[in-house]
Amino acid sequence: MYYSNSDVIELIGRIEKPYETEVVELKEAKHDFSFKDLGRYFSALSNEAVLRGKQDAWLLFGIDNDKAVCGTAYRRDNPTKLQSLKREVAGHTNNRMTFREIHELEIEGKRVLAFQIPAATPGMPTAFNNAAWAREGESLVPLPIDKYEQIRQMRRPDWSASEVEGATYDDLDPEAVRRAVELFLSKHGRHRDAFAGMNDRAILDKASLTRDGKITPTALILIGRPESIYLLGDISPRITWTLYASDGSVTTYEHFKPPFLLAVDRVLGKIRNERYRFNANGASLFPIEVSQYEPEIIRELLNNCIAHQDYSMQGRVNVEEFEDHLVFLNEGAFIPETIEKAMRPGFKPSYYRNPFLCEAMVQMDMIDTIAMGIPKVFQMQRGRCFPLPTYDLSDPNRVEVTIFGKSINESYSRLLYARPDLPMDIVYLLDKVQKHEEVTREQAARLHELKLVEGRYPQLSITNSLAAETGQEVTYTRSKGLNEEACKSLILQMLSETGPASRAKIVALLDDLLPAGLSDRQKSKRVSNLLAKMKNVDKTVDNDGVIGKAARWRAI
Repeated sequence: MYYSNSDVIELIGRIEKPYETEVVELKEAKHDFSFKDLGRYFSALSNEAVLRGKQDAWLLFGIDNDKAVCGTAYRRDNPTKLQSLKREVAGHTNNRMTFREIHELEIEGKRVLAFQIPAATPGMPTAFNNAAWAREGESLVPLPIDKYEQIRQMRRPDWSASEVEGATYDDLDPEAVRRAVELFLSKHGRHRDAFAGMNDRAILDKASLTRDGKITPTALILIGRPESIYLLGDISPRITWTLYASDGSVTTYEHFKPPFLLAVDRVLGKIRNERYRFNANGASLFPIEVSQYEPEIIRELLNNCIAHQDYSMQGRVNVEEFEDHLVFLNEGAFIPETIEKAMRPGFKPSYYRNPFLCEAMVQMDMIDTIAMGIPKVFQMQRGRCFPLPTYDLSDPNRVEVTIFGKSINESYSRLLYARPDLPMDIVYLLDKVQKHEEVTREQAARLHELKLVEGRYPQLSITNSLAAETGQEVTYTRSKGLNEEACKSLILQMLSETGPASRAKIVALLDDLLPAGLSDRQKSKRVSNLLAKMKNVDKTVDNDGVIGKAARWRAI
């Protein structure tokens, strides 16, 4: 819950004897306080809060055990250092949990700090430095086994699945409802007959938008009327798109309210997506021209923001557009904790922030909760020979993702073009090198061993060779041809921008990008096989049902 400073002062004023409880701790902390003890109190108060059904617990500096205000100088000289405490604590907790807010107050003319500590996640006791703590009277003790099991057996409440009091079907947007039904039936095309006799209301239940006919926050967020959002109380979902000039000033902006199911494409329509041309082989033999951004990447990231937003923080999803990159921001901690963990094959998060909302978006093919969309976006950027997404997790309560719309290091792009066989973990390290981000000595040694980087650690640079192992540069590139994923991206881009096209037109698009030495017939066969895979396996294209050369292909 959000508290203003005046709210917190009022809350402190209402504290009655006994002043210290399992969810309130008073400390003088006149000058300094041990970080280790601070972390232990964070763990203990967080665990006690969830056990007592509280949203928050409080650690107060500058107030003694008798509730007398004495003031505190803790980190007073550097406000930035005070706020950095959030990141410091997140680096030591088991789930990157940290203070919801640090309130700097003035009470009776003296400085008081109020640390707002969120309750532990049900099913997951909060630990600091791998140890979970609890309160026993006024003392700190290791979390007893009974309390540990009690938290472990709790079920995480799902706000997105609750019934919205006073909401009816009249609060749903008719156009969004129609679109939701279409997407659900398309997702379950093989079982379409099973839904033939159902009306829209029954299908909304099946799609996890409504629950037993009741309107949920999920329904209002995805398919609700803009004027009905007041039914969610203090929560006001919104997407804000902002366009920045080259000097960093705001050129224009627009707010988008629910229904988010329709808003996603409206936001996409705002983003400038100009053509970008680069020579992947470094010799201008066949320059590649692509759009700056793959629309599917934008949709994937924006849908992930909507699905994993912490709506209790009362913030908004932000899409910031700059000349050569996009930034997506949403409120809430990054559930996988690190991007490396999210990229591991088979990774599954321990929980979802909004399970019902996520399930509804899965049912409409908006997201994939298992993969979380992250590996998919990485693979798509890699296929375009563009920089990988950059995840900034420095704020423990916010996720910031940057997508680049151009190459930032030609050696990196050429290397990816020439070496489609590189595993993703190596590409990820190369991306860190081109962005001048830190890699370990062991990682650098691995890149050196593969002859992918040059220079002494930590001053590394990507090798300027197109094909380091063969030394055949352009010959290697032309004989290898553009990798399959890149060809798929180009086909989808053309079909999305110009509409349905014949196989001959698609062959012409890829003619210079297919392996050198193929005959026209072999090229046509290669494209036919690629389209068949995109239709039957990827399910990203379809044709008009006509067999042979006359068939026209479209993106779906």
